[in-house]
Amino acid sequence: MSATGRVHSIETCGTVDGPGIRFIIFLQGCLMRCKYCHNRDTWDTEGGKITSVDELMAELVQYRAYMEASGGGITISGGEAMLQPEFVKAIFNACRMEGIHTCLDTNGFVRRIDDTVKSVLDVTDLVLLDIKQMDNEKHIDLTHVSNKYTLEFAQFLADRNQPVYLRYVVLPTYTDAEKDVHALGKFIEPMKNIEKVELLPYHELGKHKWTAMGEIYPLDGISPPTHESMEKTKEILLQYHNCVIY
Repeated sequence: MSATGRVHSIETCGTVDGPGIRFIIFLQGCLMRCKYCHNRDTWDTEGGKITSVDELMAELVQYRAYMEASGGGITISGGEAMLQPEFVKAIFNACRMEGIHTCLDTNGFVRRIDDTVKSVLDVTDLVLLDIKQMDNEKHIDLTHVSNKYTLEFAQFLADRNQPVYLRYVVLPTYTDAEKDVHALGKFIEPMKNIEKVELLPYHELGKHKWTAMGEIYPLDGISPPTHESMEKTKEILLQYHNCVIY
């Protein structure tokens, strides 16, 4: 019997979570409480649908032609994928046997980098790593947890030269201060494993999920960043890394 895990949802032809056309598996459960979260319904670690690796692979291989033609593959996201590391490893092992590119989308909130975590990374071709905020107090305000583990995980990926696309959400009043962007640039500057930095403009597309769950959306009144703000953030980070996009 194949390994099982809690799956929130699947996107069969994703184009923004890694290179090419991707089969994206959103796992259930997350320990961060990001104010801008657009998957609020993934937080509950006991939710989702119990699904086996065999079930996922049977569906995934139907899209092999699209993935191969576009240089795509599979991306496991969330929620937070690293709350179910054994399940991720089992899926990625099966994909490796099929010659399918593997991508891990994570916020890096890994409290202990043990052999299990290392074994997941051993079968991961690319990591999409979200760094929310370099200032720890601002990070706690934004996510309800410290950035300590994420920054340690980022350094661990750099030490093992694991290919990374770094992601940073530009959120007015929370992450767009120039000193915070410079701090991010200085942190990643020596990291040769970061292939590019993706700037993601804040949006309200997940607001309806908060409302549907009977909760108040915490960023009411905050507008998406202006083009000028995005350009300024890009300009700063280009001082430290030569591939910054949005």
